[in-house]
Amino acid sequence: MYNSKIIGLGHYVPENVVTNDDLSKVMDTNDAWIQERTGIKERRHVVKGDGDTTTTMGVKAAKVAIERAGIDKDDIDFIVFATLSPDYYFPGPGVLVQRDLGIKTVGALDVRNQCSGFVYAVSIADQYIKTGMYKNVLVIGSELHSHGLDMTTRGRSVSVIFGDGAGAAVLTREEDTTKGILSTHLHSEGQHAEELSLIAPGMGNRWVTDIMEDNDPNDESYFPYMNGQFVFKNAVVRFSEVIVEGLEKNKLNATDIDLLVPHQANLRISQFIQKKFQLNDDQVFNNIMKYGNTTAASIPIALTEAWEAGKVKSGDLVVLAAFGSGFTWGSVIIRW
Repeated sequence: MYNSKIIGLGHYVPENVVTNDDLSKVMDTNDAWIQERTGIKERRHVVKGDGDTTTTMGVKAAKVAIERAGIDKDDIDFIVFATLSPDYYFPGPGVLVQRDLGIKTVGALDVRNQCSGFVYAVSIADQYIKTGMYKNVLVIGSELHSHGLDMTTRGRSVSVIFGDGAGAAVLTREEDTTKGILSTHLHSEGQHAEELSLIAPGMGNRWVTDIMEDNDPNDESYFPYMNGQFVFKNAVVRFSEVIVEGLEKNKLNATDIDLLVPHQANLRISQFIQKKFQLNDDQVFNNIMKYGNTTAASIPIALTEAWEAGKVKSGDLVVLAAFGSGFTWGSVIIRW
């Protein structure tokens, strides 16, 4: 049995910066209101026609991660792509990445676990490597939210939160089982599925022709919905539980954590968790202030920036944790 370890990280965000003041020009909101509730100051949005898609952003992040891993693209044995915003209804972006990177005909898997997507994807890659099936797995989290948000006062409670971007990691085999990914922990609670959801364009029991005939411009089911307070209350509980679960599995304590990289959902959630585990500012990495919530891309973008800033060092205990739509949540315990 092997462990897996991360040997390459990369990220990409669009150049277009959208500030809170920019949003105040198209909806009834302001910088103070957004920062007080979310901690977000700005986010990145693609510009229509600039060529950025969920897949192309993922490819750009992946190229950086592969180069930093010091391997050739054809050393990749498997691809796992996490997103809630695929380019097509089908096929998923995993195969598009395989095509656009020119990688040989390896398997490509798509993960639809929203904010927990990267954690789920890393867990899948870890299992494949642990069993010896694959040696090098490319994991990508990428999201293009901006083209599907209600950028009016009606949608402000959700639309001010989300941004576009991508992050990627290359995982490889580690024969020293005291290093690398020590364990992953995944959970779901589908009874709350509609509390954070995008109902359309899901089919349900509807025919495509019926949907086209209805075509109601006021159909809000085509925009994301979030019961913010309910999500927040569940998030702080599940974040805490799954971090503790991971620590206990490895006979570790909160005091052993060198760096916690939480999903960038809301700065208030991260601060709550930081306080609960009595971690100082250097032990928690947040970048939601710059990018907003990039869903499946948030952890790999944050982890990449933390690594680039020298906050991730050999031997460090690094904890990744996420909670989101589904509800789904999970954690990854890493000895770097």
